[in-house]
Amino acid sequence: MRRVVRQSKFRHVFGQAVKNDQCYDDIRVSRVTWDSAFCAVNPKFVALIIEASGGGAFLVLPLHKTGRIDKSYPTVCGHTGPVLDIDWCPHNDQVIASGSEDCTVMVWQIPENGLVTSMSEPVVILEGHSKRVGIITWHPTARNILLSAGCDNQIIIWNVGTGEAMINLEDMHPDVIYNVCWNRNGSLICTSCKDKSIRVIDPRKQEIVGEKEKAHEGARPMRAIFLSDGNILTTGFSRMSERQLALWNTQNLEEPMTVNEMDTSNGVLLPFYDPDTNVVYLCGKGDSSIRYFEITDEAPYVHFLNTFASKEPQRGMGYMPKRGLDVNKCEIARFYKLHERKCEPIVMTVPRKSDLFQDDLYPDTAGPDPALEAEEWFDGKNGDPILISLKNGYVPGKNREFKVVKKNMLDNKVTKNSEKSSSSNKSSHPAPSIKSEAKLEEILKEIKSLKDMISSQEKRLVQLEEQMSKLAI
Repeated sequence: MRRVVRQSKFRHVFGQAVKNDQCYDDIRVSRVTWDSAFCAVNPKFVALIIEASGGGAFLVLPLHKTGRIDKSYPTVCGHTGPVLDIDWCPHNDQVIASGSEDCTVMVWQIPENGLVTSMSEPVVILEGHSKRVGIITWHPTARNILLSAGCDNQIIIWNVGTGEAMINLEDMHPDVIYNVCWNRNGSLICTSCKDKSIRVIDPRKQEIVGEKEKAHEGARPMRAIFLSDGNILTTGFSRMSERQLALWNTQNLEEPMTVNEMDTSNGVLLPFYDPDTNVVYLCGKGDSSIRYFEITDEAPYVHFLNTFASKEPQRGMGYMPKRGLDVNKCEIARFYKLHERKCEPIVMTVPRKSDLFQDDLYPDTAGPDPALEAEEWFDGKNGDPILISLKNGYVPGKNREFKVVKKNMLDNKVTKNSEKSSSSNKSSHPAPSIKSEAKLEEILKEIKSLKDMISSQEKRLVQLEEQMSKLAI
């Protein structure tokens, strides 16, 4: 007899929003009209694109800094136009890249304990796009390789370690690029474009190795992501404006393996994929729900699991890498949902009775160590992610100092900045006194800012007391 119910350990995954005191409150989330996630998360920090007058800025908060965020909290504010996309480096939890309407890409090194003062000097500025840069994504396995895509319809792959544009993919996209995604080992990229095509591109050979026109018939934006087995998952719209989820085999893009039709909402579906469990989460912009599906090898390939529903619509969404999750609570995903004025973590859990480590839920996952150096990848080498076990929880190692070595010495300014921000061009073992001096300076700055905050609060209390005494009279 055929089984009536498909067996799956993820059938009972349930989502739960955290309590109010564990949210990040009083944040003015950016209102810029761009379909990116507006939020990036790693095991140390959550970064959120915010409203900023006179340029673009984003907040970087240590994960534990929950509650109300003061209006004077320092920001990362070096861009002269609104920030459109941010992405944490997968190999260094203190390095983040941002793309902006000012046509530049900037790479920042955040201090170990978070920002004490606002940061306006990036480690390196990457200039090469002629229109706004709306897509930023780091290479999954090679150190210091960053991809950016702009509204000039071109993709640039940078070696951030030297500040150079190494590969420029022009004339491949006739219209605006909606998204770009690396495959598991970073040898291919897939893109979705306003011309309704999805393309599979070998960036080093600079050639399109697969293309499907009209992957989704509708005119609204699509998304395309690689799965760990090399297939491609797309979200888009039908001609009748129904939202669709489709699965494609890269060897044969003629027909989709399967198409799921969902509803007729008009928000773009942002897919977040977990390669370890093969679960994909769909978060619609403007929706108040997260749908999740399991991808398997047997037809119908895409199996609906459940929906996490809430009352408030989401403005954006951050997705925590696997190594940042709490394995003791059987947490298999954590989202950071952006409301208009706050960021709310949502925890996805598999209910289990045992407190022991559940190795079937947590196969070895991609760790923070790169498999390749940038130069090796540009020379044609590929490397699969270096996996780590989460059995005893993830313990972050010491991050290697991020360095930029400029090849052309004309641009001294950036080199100076990079020396300041990442102590580049120094020997790999600088004198401990210099390091401890820098640490001391950081602590003194923090103490000064705390003193300032206390004195301002004291003034506020005095004013309030005066007002209360007047009211009492």
